[in-house]
Amino acid sequence: MPSHAQQPAAPLPTSADEPPEPPSGGAGAAGEAETADGGPLARERAHLAASRAALRAMRQDAEALDTRDTAGNWVSAESLRHTIDERIKALADLSDTPLFFGRLDYGHDHHTTETPAAPTPADRPATGSTVDEVGDRFYIGRRHVHDADGEPMVIDWRAPISQPFYQASPKKPMDVVLRRRFGYTGGELTAYEDEPLSGPGADGGERTSRLLQSEIERPRVGPMRDIVATIQPEQDEIVRAGIGGTVCVQGAPGTGKTAVGLHRVAYLLYAHRERLARTGTLVIGPNQSFLHYIEQVLPALGELQVKQATVADLVAHVEVRGTDSAERARIKGDARMAEVLRRALRSGVRMPRESVVVVRGSRRWRVPAYEVEEIVRELLARDIRYGAARAALPQRIAHAVLVRMEQSGEAPDDRVQDAVARNAAVKAAVKEIWPAVDPVKLVLRLLSDADALAEHAAGILTEEEQRTLLWEKPARGPKSAKWSAADAVLIDEAADLIERTPSLGHVVLDEAQDLSPMQYRAVGRRCTTGSATILGDIAQGTTPWATGSWAEALHHLGKPEARVEELTRGFRVPREVIAYASRLLPSIAPDLTEATSVRESPGSLEFHRVAPEDAGEGTPALDAEVVAACQRALTQEGSIGLIAADARVPALAEALASAGLSHLSPGEETTADARLTLVPASLAKGLEYDYVVLDEPAAVVAGEPLLSGPPARPTTEPAGEAGAARPPQVPAHRTGLRRLYVALTRAVSGLTIVHAQPLPTELARGEGWVGV
Repeated sequence: MPSHAQQPAAPLPTSADEPPEPPSGGAGAAGEAETADGGPLARERAHLAASRAALRAMRQDAEALDTRDTAGNWVSAESLRHTIDERIKALADLSDTPLFFGRLDYGHDHHTTETPAAPTPADRPATGSTVDEVGDRFYIGRRHVHDADGEPMVIDWRAPISQPFYQASPKKPMDVVLRRRFGYTGGELTAYEDEPLSGPGADGGERTSRLLQSEIERPRVGPMRDIVATIQPEQDEIVRAGIGGTVCVQGAPGTGKTAVGLHRVAYLLYAHRERLARTGTLVIGPNQSFLHYIEQVLPALGELQVKQATVADLVAHVEVRGTDSAERARIKGDARMAEVLRRALRSGVRMPRESVVVVRGSRRWRVPAYEVEEIVRELLARDIRYGAARAALPQRIAHAVLVRMEQSGEAPDDRVQDAVARNAAVKAAVKEIWPAVDPVKLVLRLLSDADALAEHAAGILTEEEQRTLLWEKPARGPKSAKWSAADAVLIDEAADLIERTPSLGHVVLDEAQDLSPMQYRAVGRRCTTGSATILGDIAQGTTPWATGSWAEALHHLGKPEARVEELTRGFRVPREVIAYASRLLPSIAPDLTEATSVRESPGSLEFHRVAPEDAGEGTPALDAEVVAACQRALTQEGSIGLIAADARVPALAEALASAGLSHLSPGEETTADARLTLVPASLAKGLEYDYVVLDEPAAVVAGEPLLSGPPARPTTEPAGEAGAARPPQVPAHRTGLRRLYVALTRAVSGLTIVHAQPLPTELARGEGWVGV
């Protein structure tokens, strides 16, 4: 397709990050780009300048709004002022962010609420068509921009008229004559590229856009950026899926699943802004480092009000100061614990032993114990939340009193019923029958009291599992307890059994494959009446409780009807690297389709073997080779990630410091002066670097915690006897291989593997990689 760059005198790149290449042929090629009136590139720059001026005017208009006499009270005034302030922020012109990145020339007029920019004869597409053959023209950008008369100069990428920019092809042009992409250098428009989709200039074949490829391969420095200019058709289908249903995206490394999820939020806020403004949206990530990495994507798209959190943030009912063994955490995260908690909660309900006597004036009204018991059993049978049933009980008792009043000839109304429900005798009966429950104390008792746990877990958990759950040293109270992250999830479950958790309008859950069933339930409670976008990769599940299938995960989430989409075409990881990492798939996720990559980068995969005898005692030779690999990587442009097993991080940090190489930690933003990040393998998920140095893959695999084998068979023998011994401990080898798969797929441009130990045999696949 024709490419057009700034200087016609010599072959030039289509963007700042692309190597020079002679421009393609066709009308308006680089040698002819500038004409007497300045040429198409000059006119596109003029439109960019005019659009920026219009955006500044829109911001100035918002800043000039006077709200002093427009609100009825100070609350309304503050709300209006806040709305205007957010509008002003959204209209900020980021100098290094292109205001528009594409243009669509339609074959006919399209009647929309937005009037397109008028085509000019001097800037007709390279197909040779005349102005009479050209219909509407739209510039596609990150936000809507209009001039002083309200005429649009840039169309929001989320508008329906913009969809063909992502979906149209020569085989399905969608009435588009020409698609134009723009290349920028630091915010300055420096190139454009035309793709005829219909008419005489279209040949019907698929072509690779060099501007698109250049944008995908642009070096990664700083936080994650949006992909609005490079969204692919299969990604766009997910982004624009309706709000009515939940979408689950199984995405291989580098397929852009996280970016797709974030852009889906931006699209839904555009299409359903009022609805989501009332109900709220939330993005849930695996850790704070990940959330920091993605936090700039939505603001760059003009969306400033989306909250971000981890699962731990959602369930922060107690201070987490303790940790669990892998086996204990697995049991606590098992969905069976929900039933254990439900039993424990309802066990506090007691059947009445005495009648309830209400005194009003000179009269006494008696509701016999058997009738109160009938009310209690009915409420239990309805299986409504504990708190709601407790609130209903005094009203039901009061209603029984009112029936007796009516039978005696009185005519009580609702006010009388409310008064009876507040009567001291009724309140005392409710306190005795249906006592208030603190979810923290409920979980504390289960984990501290062997008899209570045995009573409520009978037939659900084995005796061995019950012993594993119990604290070795019971806490004296909630404040002194060393709560773990898994305990906080149990408390959240108990709290929801008592009072319903408020639901949001839409939730995005990233790295979802790593959640336990109880964590899925905690997230599902936040979108019971809303929808969700679930993002993850089964092959990257690195927790002992990682889900085995999306059907299982969606069941626990409460969204079994969700649509599952699979993304297998990668845009980030080089083809050679993803092919090598995919050798692990038969061992870690045999049912998944092997990922492919559109990026060819010969030489992107290197191996450096340190002979075992050179490593000797300790790892000085290995450390030195890792440092040397980092130094070589730093001669390249972009970010560098040194990924190692968690236990190796302190030694490598010392080695880097001794070599005079400063480094960042995950979550710290890379800059032009600080490009090397030392990443524990446990925190690598979701991150990406231009170049990755991977230290000792065998150590990454071996660094996983031990996990018990299958649960022991139920036994009636008392705790501590021979028949109730713990099942044997086995290495979590598959989890370690999945951790390695994650580490292998963090590179955008190149991966260097440094090792002293033999590489895992799963990577060999008969091609002699082991021992390289």
